Amino acid sequence: MPYLRLEGESFSDEDWYGRDLSGESFANCSFVDVDLTESRSHGAIFEGCSFSLCRFNVSCHVGTAFVGCEFRRVNLFGASLDGCKLAGSTFIECVLRPLTVSGGQWSGVTLRGADLSGLDLTGVNLKDADLSETDLSGAVLRSCDMSLATLRGARLHQADLRGAALGGVDLVNAALSETRIDLQTAIQLAEAHGAVVDFEI
Repeated sequence: MPYLRLEGESFSDEDWYGRDLSGESFANCSFVDVDLTESRSHGAIFEGCSFSLCRFNVSCHVGTAFVGCEFRRVNLFGASLDGCKLAGSTFIECVLRPLTVSGGQWSGVTLRGADLSGLDLTGVNLKDADLSETDLSGAVLRSCDMSLATLRGARLHQADLRGAALGGVDLVNAALSETRIDLQTAIQLAEAHGAVVDFEI
C-alpha cells in the first residue's frame, strides 16, 4: 500500500532530481516545471494528475501507474517504463524518444502526432489508443493489442506489426511503406481495399 497519498496539491518549479517515488500516491495533483530527472519509482500511483514542462529525463519507473494524466511539453528523454499503466493518459508535444518500454497497459492513451519512431513497444496494450498522425516509423509493435486503435494518418514506414491484434483498426488511411505484417493482417488489408481473398488454387 502507498505510504504517502497527496490529493489536489500543486507543485511548481521544484527540484525532485533523483527522488525515489516508490509507493507514493498522487491524485488530481498539478506539476509545473518540476525536475524529475533520474527519479525512480516502483508501484507509485499518479491518478488524474497534470504535468507541464516537467523533466523525466533518464528516470526509471517499474509497475507505476499514470492513469488519466495529462503530459504537456514533458521531456522523457532516456526514461524507462517497465510494466507501467498509462491508461487514459494524454501526451501533448512531449519528447518521447529515446524511451525504453517493457510491456505495460496503455489502453485509451492519446499520443496524437507524437514521434515514436524507432521505439520498441513489443507487447504493450494499446487498445483504443489514439495514434492518429503519430510517427511510428521503424517502431516495433509486435504482439501489441491495438484493437480499436485510431491510426488515421499514422506513419508506419518499416514498422513491425507482426502478431499485433488489429481488430477494428482502419489501416486504409495509415502510411504503410515496407511495413512488416503477418498473413492475417495482410488479408485484413486486402479485404479493406475491396479484395476477395480466395485460398483455392
